[in-house]
Amino acid sequence: MTVAVPATHREVHLTARPEGALSTDHFHVVEVPVPEPGAGQVLVRNRLMSVVAVMRTLVGDGAGLPMPPYGLGETPWAPALGEVVAAPGAGLSVGDLVTHTQGWREYAAVDAAAAQRVDPEALPDVAAHLSQGLTAWLGIVRAAEVRPGDTVFVSGAAGGVGSLAGQFARLRGAARVIGSTGSRLKGRYLVEELGYDAAVIRGEGPIEDQLREAAPDGVDAVFDNVGGEQLSAALAVARRGARVALVGALSSQLSGGFNAPVEIDSASLILRGITLRGMSGSDHLDAIPQAMRDLGRGLREGTITFPHARLSGIDQAPRALCELLEGRHIGAVLVEL
Repeated sequence: MTVAVPATHREVHLTARPEGALSTDHFHVVEVPVPEPGAGQVLVRNRLMSVVAVMRTLVGDGAGLPMPPYGLGETPWAPALGEVVAAPGAGLSVGDLVTHTQGWREYAAVDAAAAQRVDPEALPDVAAHLSQGLTAWLGIVRAAEVRPGDTVFVSGAAGGVGSLAGQFARLRGAARVIGSTGSRLKGRYLVEELGYDAAVIRGEGPIEDQLREAAPDGVDAVFDNVGGEQLSAALAVARRGARVALVGALSSQLSGGFNAPVEIDSASLILRGITLRGMSGSDHLDAIPQAMRDLGRGLREGTITFPHARLSGIDQAPRALCELLEGRHIGAVLVEL
């Protein structure tokens, strides 16, 4: 089986590092020759790619991250899903659907070992393979250890991770799920569409006061995707024996950092027996099959939805990232290529 491949394709280059807010002017779309796959590589025609908050740190100096920042004049990496169009002895076949990390371009030469074959029937919508469902599942199941009857607080609940985390918490038997977000509109969406019981709105009074009102008996489990004031509030309201999953640092990531310092009263945490657990997906790759099974089952049964926005065309990738950072969308942000 052969697939016609054009001589050129488009990709996005980072042309300047932002000193303030990120804008589309920091990127440029260029037309270049389609790459030739080398030994052990496949050529993938990208169909979908996602943009995520950590990219804001990587377009800057990458401070605090274990990977280098994006190079000037180079194409950023990003999670992508595409179809194999050439596979010279690489163990994959033309027509296979795969995920990889070379988004921001229409065609990518990918090491076969780095291309994960996707079962198109595993999830009702193949786009959900680019969801942040694994991170959400890990934070709820392994780090926060949500149990039946728990009151759960999810910070950053309207984003790609938080929008799924609250739903996983409910499936784990949580009795009450509270989420924080940046607007009343998003707060209503959390309650009316995603099954949250209450929303804490950033900018409408102290987070701790709002959280105490929403959870007068305290919280048993915390999925912290933000850090800063929101983590501090969650620790203040946490009940004895509470489990706290540290998953993200959005309070600084959205402006290019990766630090979300919080003053912690260690004596109080000790006396209340509170557990704080950092969660990195790379340490739990064994959980991928179970997390995807749970996500797929929930999507098929209608107990989970996959909130996401789709922008069309490689030229829309910079705008998609900027809009994600500005909080214009609910759930994941994807680009159709």
